[in-house]
Amino acid sequence: MTAPSRSIIVRAFLLGERLDTRGLEQKQALATTPLTLRAGRRGFMVLFRYGVAVLFDVAAEEEALLLADLGRLVTDPQERPGQEQAHIDIVENGSEHVDPDGTIIIADLTPERMQIVADVLAKDLMLEHFEIKAAQVFDRVEPLAARLKNKGSRNFRVKDLLAQIGDVLMTQHRMVGRAEVLEKPEALWNEPSLEGLFGRLEREYEIRERSRALDHKLEVIGNTAETLLDLVHTTRSLRVEWYIVGLIVFEIVISLWDRFF
Repeated sequence: MTAPSRSIIVRAFLLGERLDTRGLEQKQALATTPLTLRAGRRGFMVLFRYGVAVLFDVAAEEEALLLADLGRLVTDPQERPGQEQAHIDIVENGSEHVDPDGTIIIADLTPERMQIVADVLAKDLMLEHFEIKAAQVFDRVEPLAARLKNKGSRNFRVKDLLAQIGDVLMTQHRMVGRAEVLEKPEALWNEPSLEGLFGRLEREYEIRERSRALDHKLEVIGNTAETLLDLVHTTRSLRVEWYIVGLIVFEIVISLWDRFF
């Protein structure tokens, strides 16, 4: 294998719910959608509106300053920003692929290649965030379903069930509406020849498989919460019906008492 002409580190950070890049778009951008800018002395950064910043070849001291500067543009920032890291070897005229150790091999550090690498790393980071949230929601819903199975109890708090359904809907909205996990990056429209690199990266990070697994888990959680909510409403409806029957019986008894006694 040809020795790399340059090796760099790329780091992705999940900063918050949303990143407002409008102020930065006025600067001289290398590319847009997603916004790609120079960063530090020799590095670059790719910014995604759904709250992820990906830094290429940025020194540690510059990285801290950049992230602090981006913090003012973040909506609902994370207390502990999620992070993903990868190594890139630039091999001129080499085949672009991912080594068994996870090193990404590219022929040149062009804006389109950076956007493709950043896209996959950002989606990997978002999926990890969603997977953790889904696991937390699942841990809250599972005991309710177990209680229904083992004890037949329907005494659930509607507020809690609605909160679980809301968490599921918000996660699905962010996956589909903002992160667009299964969508291909727009850089491929300009450089169709990079389709192979994107496919290799997507398979390396198991983007599609994890997205489908997460969709299935969210569907199970949503269906479970909705079923429990339906049971709660059914139970309450039955109670109201019994109250009405009780009142009718009481009224009949009073009428009979007045007639005979």
